[in-house]
Amino acid sequence: METKIGTVRIGTVRIGTVADIPGIITLQAQNLLANLATDQLGDGFVTTPFTPELITELLAQEGVFVAVQDDQVIAYILAGGWDFYSRWPIFPQMVSLMPGWQFQGQPLSAETSFQYGPVCVDKKYRGQQVLPRLFEVLRSSFADRYSTGVTFINQLNNRSYAAHTKKLNWQLVAEFEFNSGQFYGLAHDLRPS
Repeated sequence: METKIGTVRIGTVRIGTVADIPGIITLQAQNLLANLATDQLGDGFVTTPFTPELITELLAQEGVFVAVQDDQVIAYILAGGWDFYSRWPIFPQMVSLMPGWQFQGQPLSAETSFQYGPVCVDKKYRGQQVLPRLFEVLRSSFADRYSTGVTFINQLNNRSYAAHTKKLNWQLVAEFEFNSGQFYGLAHDLRPS
């Protein structure tokens, strides 16, 4: 499905394939927090690095979503179960905190939720509705497996926080600290409204 928005043509938005891995890795490297100077952080960044092997694991779970323009990955979302994400220390901490996080009047649960992210959109395509289209592919794919998405956003990443809370209607459920960093915990109901 291709859409024209303004003067920019947005290509295909779909579940990822093995052929997308090099493009995901390239886009990740351009936006990874560890690779950016302090004055570049205002444009948004990716916190958690993924290797091709890790992306391959998520592909097997149908947890890789991409937007592609002219055979180039211009955006991606990675998502999956908490078991997969437990290899990074921040995620077990989030799971331990979730029973105290209220979302729609209920405590969050690792059994009914998944970890959403990282998410990245090429700078040239930001503000072009790529993220909402990509998220809709994820939502329709994951809604039969999970009721709720959960994620964290570094409090230094104002662009990502605004995009998720304003464009996608993610709800702030907590603020927490990890390794001296400050993070927002957000949740989203995947069920159709």
